[in-house]
Amino acid sequence: MVETVFALCLFMMPENKLIEHRIQPNLSTCIERKRQSLRSANTEKTDWRCGSVSAEIKINNDGSKTIDKIISAK
Repeated sequence: MVETVFALCLFMMPENKLIEHRIQPNLSTCIERKRQSLRSANTEKTDWRCGSVSAEIKINNDGSKTIDKIISAK
């Protein structure tokens, strides 16, 4: 199923390659988790970004949702 969701995305630099993406409940939570990640990560090689994305969503066995594939950024 395709949904528009807020996602926290991790990019590896300098290739700007998407490594990981996680659904966030809202933009403020995404920004908060981005700040937490920046404090604990090597910021020279990584770039954390929050944004609204259109994505294929998978529903897990426990009912939680995960991003299967990002279709486009909004």
